[in-house]
Amino acid sequence: MVAHADTRVVHRGGSKINFRAPVITQDSRFLICVSGECIKVFSTSTEECIHHLQGHKELVTGLVLNPSNHLQVFSCSEDGTIRLWDFTDGILIRVTLLHLKTPSTLHSVPGKRNNCEGCSRGHQCYMHLCYGIIYLCVDYLTSCALCSQGEYVASVKDNVLHVYFLNKKTFYRFALGTSGEMAARNAFTCVACHPKDDCIATGHGDGKIRLWRNFNQEKEYTFSTVHWHHSGVNALCFTPEGTNLLSGGLESVLVQWRYGQEGQKDFLPRLGSSIKEIVVSPDGSLFCTSHTDNKITVIKNCTKVSAVIQGLVHGDGVKTALMVDPRTKALVLNGKPGHLQFYSLQRDQQLYNLDIVQQEYINQSNLDQFEVVKAALDSRGSWLATVEQRSAKEVEISLKLWAFDEHTQSFVLNTTISAPHDGPISEICFSPSSQNSTTLVSVSLDGHFKAWQLTQPDPSDDEEASWSCDFVGDYHSLEPKCCCFSADGSLLAVSFKEVVTVWSPASWDLLTTLSQPPGAIQDLCFGRLSCSKYLLGATDKNLCCWNLLTCSLEWSTALDVSLLLADPLSENVAAFCGAEKTTDLFVFRPSEPRPHFSQQALCTGRVTRAVFAPRDEPLDGCEESSQWLNRSQLYFLTHNMELLTFLTKPEEERLMALSKQVAVLKKHKQEFLHTSCLLFISLFISQFALTLSAIMTLVLSILT
Repeated sequence: MVAHADTRVVHRGGSKINFRAPVITQDSRFLICVSGECIKVFSTSTEECIHHLQGHKELVTGLVLNPSNHLQVFSCSEDGTIRLWDFTDGILIRVTLLHLKTPSTLHSVPGKRNNCEGCSRGHQCYMHLCYGIIYLCVDYLTSCALCSQGEYVASVKDNVLHVYFLNKKTFYRFALGTSGEMAARNAFTCVACHPKDDCIATGHGDGKIRLWRNFNQEKEYTFSTVHWHHSGVNALCFTPEGTNLLSGGLESVLVQWRYGQEGQKDFLPRLGSSIKEIVVSPDGSLFCTSHTDNKITVIKNCTKVSAVIQGLVHGDGVKTALMVDPRTKALVLNGKPGHLQFYSLQRDQQLYNLDIVQQEYINQSNLDQFEVVKAALDSRGSWLATVEQRSAKEVEISLKLWAFDEHTQSFVLNTTISAPHDGPISEICFSPSSQNSTTLVSVSLDGHFKAWQLTQPDPSDDEEASWSCDFVGDYHSLEPKCCCFSADGSLLAVSFKEVVTVWSPASWDLLTTLSQPPGAIQDLCFGRLSCSKYLLGATDKNLCCWNLLTCSLEWSTALDVSLLLADPLSENVAAFCGAEKTTDLFVFRPSEPRPHFSQQALCTGRVTRAVFAPRDEPLDGCEESSQWLNRSQLYFLTHNMELLTFLTKPEEERLMALSKQVAVLKKHKQEFLHTSCLLFISLFISQFALTLSAIMTLVLSILT
């Protein structure tokens, strides 16, 4: 990640636990997986996260158990290091610097226990042998696998299978049909090596599985084919004894093939989402599948799901805004299709899913289904508004209002409004809550914005509160784009093309209009606290700041702003700006247009979703350039669905110290338990000896 003086951009909470295949320990008690710059150790029985192994400075890219010590695990990272951990105590043992920054994986090599032997190059990958571990630096391969005897590496890309023999330093290339429709059907998707036989299994885009033999000869190779999956095979894995081959794909079904009798197969269906990786415990007692929705499923005895470890769901895209639930401090955004997920960033685990659409999702391409496209929470977390949409021949839209239920500690549907607008809804937002009234505003491409008012029933009626339309606004038949309330709720700003209209929610009078062409307003943001008199508007070319007291332009600057965001606890505003292939960040106060923090090339692609999450306690000891992070933490989503945030140096030092303290306490606890156990055994033996001596004395006295 990029660095900036006192801050670093890191994966912190909500990272992808399905980024690489997880590892199951020798005794099947623990499951180890990567999670951003961190490594997590889970209990396979309780789903509890036992340890966070922290130390890597960049993304962790591979894991493998230490072949010489089953209580240790190796990890590799884009920071160019291999680290050895004691995963039972959560302690870092050794760091090896390789100076390599290519996305990589790790594989253990039987019989190799020597120190580092340096690098060699196979076809499309570099290999580095170190402490019995092969460090593969992969050049954009689809998949690769190492023979369990360490004789060869099999890798696939596009329509070609490559087999590289490590000892002979030679490779063979096997290609399937590479032209027209045949190329897409034959494309390799995954690969696995048999643990005992010279057999390589490959998955393909048409759902077929091929078993390759005699591949040490480029012209006399053979393969057999089996077929069940209706689409591409995503994952393959042999069991430790090689008696079964496991496969998975889009169907969310784990298929178990009998090796040598591939006509016989068993199925474990309804695993929830597409299977991405499959691993098996060393003793074969546990199967583990990782899924495209950032979930890991633990399967016992081949037939029963015994544990589910759910991370932050990373779908194809987030259509809602990123929100923070005021009650639970959880991050709220799109989850499974048709759902919103509530994810605790503090505990780094999902709290629950809320089914918005309440219809069965069918996993089929080109099928129009309802999806959640907008969501908003009021400032107290008492109400949730959602917009669901289906783009069939005619756009179908529903606006739903959900009330928080204290008994169930979740949201319950209160009001459903079918066809709230005649066109797609581009924005919804709540007014800052007051005890007297709550207002929701929706903006639509039909040329109108509507205000929805919460109506309280008569105390004598046995009815619930409900929502109804209170006002419909427009401006010269222009198409509105976005809206926002001022911090105190006394003003509402709605953009219509190049014009910003300012309304009074108390009377719904139009107070003033602001304009600064060229370019349509894409985002609006009121200033906070001492900067509450300012209103910011962003186009694809300019960022403008208006003074609402004088109704005049205060300043403007040429920026391509993709997202404008105000910190609710300070005067700071974050502007994410698109560069050629990256995103830049500027943090400023509306009263002072010169930014007090800026970072170029923050990440690749455009950032269109971000949120300020309030901290439980303000940070201390930050440098001046990072003091904007004292009250709130800024999270943002990249174009490839990575959740990133800023980590300050004092915060990082405190986390590392806390991690070390926890590890030391756990070690002392284990030593105490061990000592107590030995003491108990010693006392028991002493007491037993005394009792035995007394019995012998009594027996001797009786005999004499």
